[in-house]
Amino acid sequence: VDLNTLKAANIIGIQIEFAKVILAGEVTTPVTVRGLRVTKGARAAIEAAGGKIEE
Repeated sequence: VDLNTLKAANIIGIQIEFAKVILAGEVTTPVTVRGLRVTKGARAAIEAAGGKIEE
C-alpha cells in the first residue's frame, strides 16, 4: 500500500501529498506499507499480522 494505491482506489484525493495510517480496527492480512506515515498502534498491528513498513 502506498500513496498512489490509495489515490487509485479513491480513498484519498489526487492532490493529497501525505497520508498517515492510524489503527482503527483489526489487521488480519499481512500488508506492506510504503512511504506512508504510520502510528505506533498501526505499526504494531501491521507487524503482528505479518506485514511490514517500508520507508
